[in-house]
Order: sequence, then C-alpha cells, then structure tokens
Amino acid sequence: MSILYLIDRPDRVLKLLCGLLAAITSGVCAETSLSSTLDQYLRTQTQGLPGQVSYSVGPLDQHAQRAPCSAFEPFLPPGGQLWGRTTVGIRCLAPSAWTVYVAVQVKVSGSYLLTARQLTAGQIVSATDVRTQSGDLGALPASVLTDPAQAVGKTVRNGVAAGQPLRGDLLIAPWAVQQGQSVKLLSSGTGFTVSNEGKALNNATEGQIAQVRTATGQVVSGVARAGGIVEVTY
Repeated sequence: MSILYLIDRPDRVLKLLCGLLAAITSGVCAETSLSSTLDQYLRTQTQGLPGQVSYSVGPLDQHAQRAPCSAFEPFLPPGGQLWGRTTVGIRCLAPSAWTVYVAVQVKVSGSYLLTARQLTAGQIVSATDVRTQSGDLGALPASVLTDPAQAVGKTVRNGVAAGQPLRGDLLIAPWAVQQGQSVKLLSSGTGFTVSNEGKALNNATEGQIAQVRTATGQVVSGVARAGGIVEVTY
C-alpha cells in the first residue's frame, strides 16, 4: 500500500491507527485483568489463614496475557490448597475458553506448636508438653497446630520426638460421648427446645455425629457436645 494512497484516504489512516491501538490496549487490558483477578482471588481466599499472609506469583503465561478475555475464573486444582508452594488455575470463560496455571507461593508468618519433650503413644497432652515458636507456617504441613488449646487434653496417637512441629493428625480428641453412656438429648426447632435422656449407640468426639436411643426405643442422630450432650436440630 502506497503512502500517497494513505494520504488521500485519511479515513483509512484513522482505521489503521485505531486497529493498532486496539491491539496494543487489548494485550495490556488482558494482562491487567488476569493479574488483578488472580490478586483478588488470593487476597480473598487467604483471609482466614492463621497468621500474617504474603504471597508471590510466578510469571504469567505470555499467550494468556495477550489473548482477549472478558471473564476470568480462578480455581484450585483438585487436591490443591493455598499453603506454601502451590498452583492456581485461571479459566477464561469468554469469548473463547482456555486455561492457564500459575505458580504461587503463600507464606504465613505466625506461631505454631512444638513438642517440649518426647511424647509417647497414649499420653494425654498437658500444657507443659508443648511450646510455641514463630516462623513461616507455609513451610510446614497445613495440619500444624497453632494454639495450645488445640492440643491440651488430647491423646497422642503415635510417639513424637521432642522439638517437632505438632500436627493435628498426631492427636486423638477425647470422646465427648461414649457408647453405652447415658446422655442428655437436647432437641430444638422453631420455637421449642426439649430435653430428654437416652443411651449413646456409638463413640463420638466433639462435633461428630452420635446416635442415641431414647426411652421409647426411637433412634435419633445429633451432634456430640462435651459433657455427654447430644444436640438434635429439627
């Protein structure tokens, strides 16, 4: 195409410039939208973590930055969690469907529990058996305990050496309700609460489901609470 033709056709020049500007801004907007969507997702999903959270994001896919997209949907791959080194997926929903995966590292600065001495299987954890230490929780298993109240009174499942991070899966919670125990059955619904007695048909820790046989022989299920209480909601 000759320069003279473009000069004679200013509308053609304007169209070309607009097309070039649109191509440039489209890539910039896609990158900004992809980055901002990911940042917002990470901020929202890490709010409930136990400590001061910071995260870093790996390089974004260059093709994804340039590809037009009007709707992004971040997600965690199956089995993924926002803890330590992880991966976040981002789907483009329109105008065409595509997916990219971004490397993310989540750091959580806070306190966690260490064993103050060796713990043996079957031992009941006391306050003197644990101590706290500060560090990056994201570098530890997600099940690491952060508060002594989460450990004290529970039973050690297997032996744990001194100075080890204490995880929730290493401990067994005490039974709130035991099979054959007489329990207090609290039944509640809209505008009523009824107290009754019954026999527990299974063991259950705090918050687990317990089955109870009432004096009339009816079997009901409810949530086990400390002190031999089972709550049934209608």
